[in-house]
Amino acid sequence: MPARWPGLARQLVRWSLAVVLLLGALTMFQDHLLYFPAKGSVADMARGGLSPWPASDDFRGLVAEPAGAARGTAIVFHGNAGHAGQRDYYVEALRPLGIRVILAEYPGYGPRDGALGEASLVADAAAGIEAAQQQFGAPLLVIGESLGAGVAAAAVARQKEPVAGVLLITPWDQLENVAAFHYPWLPVRWLLRDRYDNVTHLSSFGKPVMVAVAERDDIVPARFGRALYDSLPQPKQWVVMAGAGHNDWTLRVDRAWWLQALEFLLPAPTRN
Repeated sequence: MPARWPGLARQLVRWSLAVVLLLGALTMFQDHLLYFPAKGSVADMARGGLSPWPASDDFRGLVAEPAGAARGTAIVFHGNAGHAGQRDYYVEALRPLGIRVILAEYPGYGPRDGALGEASLVADAAAGIEAAQQQFGAPLLVIGESLGAGVAAAAVARQKEPVAGVLLITPWDQLENVAAFHYPWLPVRWLLRDRYDNVTHLSSFGKPVMVAVAERDDIVPARFGRALYDSLPQPKQWVVMAGAGHNDWTLRVDRAWWLQALEFLLPAPTRN
């Protein structure tokens, strides 16, 4: 055996150990790469016309009622950062159109305890959809943004019956594809614990789904939303928010945009 072989063998062992440790760390700490919760009290979040839902001592999110009789209820599942109280732009857009808005909060976010992760968030979201239906009745619109689109799709797969339509904003097809886009040098398809497979979850939904992507999205590029849209059964609608990025799309849509969305997603009695 050449003299250099033992040295090479030791180097290979060191490199192998380093790779194993790196992959193990990524597996253990992937929640910190995907979820960025902000904490806040119920009192801090329940402002500006937002009330605790369903109650302060049983907090699942925030609700805002329209000025007149509600034409329907939208339950919103937000993106991976911050908390529900920072999503009042949905209220500003939908409440004037006669829509009751629930800003659902995730376990581990805002004032809520609970574990992070797909299993925890999806089970809680499905329970939230059921609670909204029991309290307010039909029609119920589910909205999911970014990570919330994955939560919404999986929750709707469990609670199809009460949901009239689904609006997915800056969504992906499968989370592993987005992860591979951002980390092409890592075996992310093997490492990911949370999959958020929107294609599978919506494959048999069969009710209106609108897929809205941001033209200049560099976090979840529009092609992943297109792959999801192409996989969906009818009825479905494809919308590109021109000039928008992942986090500034709210500046690129107006009242007419929301009216068009409601026209497609909700039954005739809720149209304005």
